[in-house]
Amino acid sequence: MTAPGVGIRMPVSAQASPVAAIARRFSLALLLVVLNWGLVVLERDSYHDTADGHVSVVDALYYTTVTLSTTGYGDITPVTTSARLLNALLVTPMRLLFVVILVGTTIQALTERSREQFRQSRWRSRVRGHVVVCGYGAKGRNAVRALLLKGHPADQVVVVDTDPRALAEAAEAGFVTVTGSATRTEVLTEALVHRASTVVVALDRDDTSVLVTLTARQIAPHVTVVATAREAENASLLRQSGATSVIVTSETAGRLLGMAADSPDTVDVVEDLLSFGTGLDLVERDVLAGEVGHAPGELAPAVLAVVRGGRRYSFDDGEVAALRQGDRVVQVQGPQRAGDAQTGVQP
Repeated sequence: MTAPGVGIRMPVSAQASPVAAIARRFSLALLLVVLNWGLVVLERDSYHDTADGHVSVVDALYYTTVTLSTTGYGDITPVTTSARLLNALLVTPMRLLFVVILVGTTIQALTERSREQFRQSRWRSRVRGHVVVCGYGAKGRNAVRALLLKGHPADQVVVVDTDPRALAEAAEAGFVTVTGSATRTEVLTEALVHRASTVVVALDRDDTSVLVTLTARQIAPHVTVVATAREAENASLLRQSGATSVIVTSETAGRLLGMAADSPDTVDVVEDLLSFGTGLDLVERDVLAGEVGHAPGELAPAVLAVVRGGRRYSFDDGEVAALRQGDRVVQVQGPQRAGDAQTGVQP
């Protein structure tokens, strides 16, 4: 069951939306009313109104609505043969079609609701190892874009936000969305954080990011939490709250600006490394069996760092002079090799 105030929404289907289908049905029903109204107006002298004996244009509209809706009060009736034939041959089929449209719209709305509930239930039963992105602003959208470039399926990304427009964009892009504040336990529970592999906290307020990190860590102690901080002094708070990795946006931007002042080409290289799928890429991968026992410097392409036991070492650190099974290496690779684990040892 969805908690009060929490809404989960599946990705927008490639089929026409139910709102558009209902709008079309409503337009057709309105067209039937207008056509029927016009026929009655043309033949209004053939009708009798028990109130005053005269059928006005407004009376014709009233008669049309009560007739098509099968209400039929009987206060206005056709009295000539032509009017009765018109009702029998044209108005009655219109009345039946009008009822079919109303019933069909109701059935479609109920069917769409049942289908959505079924999709949600099936997704909940199957999803494992997904990524929960808290905040779909500029940082969140770029984080999701990088995930997709690295091969994450769109249906394995869950976006949590409070902004209806951001959530509509995310659903349109093919992501599951959850409406609500990520600081609330029930919201992250609805996003199935306890089954997720990673939580990305991409919010604009550091205090909110700390609360989200604490909440995620409470629900899923072993999930990887990556977060952004606007100010460097708040990075330690995020780490203490359980963030696995913290990106300080203001500090990072300042460093790049300072670097660009003296060496703009260096900044271009850094941007290239951070833009996955074009030019050079930074790739983290497991050490292959054939690489065990070799020094990081013997691998090609170049190794920048080695991760062992959850700790990162520089490639020339004596602690990682020989690679072991279970180590992970961070390499610079060209686009033709990015994502390809078949790297080798330099001869």
